[in-house]
Amino acid sequence: MGTGKRKKSDDGEVEAAVERRGGGREGVKEKKQRALPSMIKNKEKRSAVHAKLKRDKRIEKRKKAKAQEAALQRALELGEEPPPKKVPRTIENTREPDETVCKPDDEELFAGNDADEFSEVLKQDVTPKILVTTCRFNSTRGPAFIEELLSVIPNAHYYKRGTYELKKIIEYAKNKDFTSIIVVHTNRREPDALLIMNLPDGPTAHFKLSNLVLRKDIKNHGRPTSHKPELVLNNFTTRLGHRIGRMIQSLFPQDPNFRGRRVVTFHNQRDFIFFRHHRYIFETKEKKVDPKDKAANKGAKEKNAPQQKVIARLQECGPRFTLKLITLQHGTFDTKGGEYEWVHKPEMDTSRRRFFL
Repeated sequence: MGTGKRKKSDDGEVEAAVERRGGGREGVKEKKQRALPSMIKNKEKRSAVHAKLKRDKRIEKRKKAKAQEAALQRALELGEEPPPKKVPRTIENTREPDETVCKPDDEELFAGNDADEFSEVLKQDVTPKILVTTCRFNSTRGPAFIEELLSVIPNAHYYKRGTYELKKIIEYAKNKDFTSIIVVHTNRREPDALLIMNLPDGPTAHFKLSNLVLRKDIKNHGRPTSHKPELVLNNFTTRLGHRIGRMIQSLFPQDPNFRGRRVVTFHNQRDFIFFRHHRYIFETKEKKVDPKDKAANKGAKEKNAPQQKVIARLQECGPRFTLKLITLQHGTFDTKGGEYEWVHKPEMDTSRRRFFL
């Protein structure tokens, strides 16, 4: 006898689809949960099933959260250790192991710090003095960016490039006791690279510059003062990152004026260095008092006095940009005979979990 057409329900349609794909009836329940929406051809039924699965997933997530909260409360009441929190897997905490990651007990690393090119500035034997210039063909946003860069870095001086070669500028800076040179490179009217040279003997770091946002384009931005800023270097964990961090650190004075409440941050994440410039503000606001607390404190002398609390907040001063290290060169800038400590190559980007800084 031939098999006639049968009336299919939602479950029957799914079971038939699973059988057609060679799953057999023993795996229907298991496969139904995994591929239920995609197996239903009818659009309305498929949307309804998808919505039901989404709702069940949300309810299950809520149940797990309530169970974790109850377990934490129970542990606190009994004086036991709370259950361990689950750490989500991220690209950062699953990065490939690297032999060059700095360790706190690395004596060789700290011994090298006392003899490297930045030690005089970081020991405060020499005051940092920065020369800022541009490439030969400047752009419209270049001067605006340099003006804001001068307000960020204390004791930085701008010199117009003109037709001078970079080697002559380096010699001039050495004679005038500058400790570093920053060259802002522009392309198509937009700053796109930074060249930072430590003087007198290097090294030279070439950074790609992207995502530049000037101060005027930041909503509710603040005006920086002339105080020496605090410097925050975050997540420079490898030997290369440690070297780059010390180079950046040598651009700023090592005696910040905390009364100015200025903070300059270089945050490294996945080999991208994010620059931010903030000032922190303390505000006093009236604290809202619960009516029950008011009733409980009726007999207190200061019941009518307004309660106050201090709130700290950050105000961004700008500019905002991102740096990506391209090369690190021995000595001062030399395109022909220069030796490179590190060069970024395209074949290095084969893994998303491999970082160098």
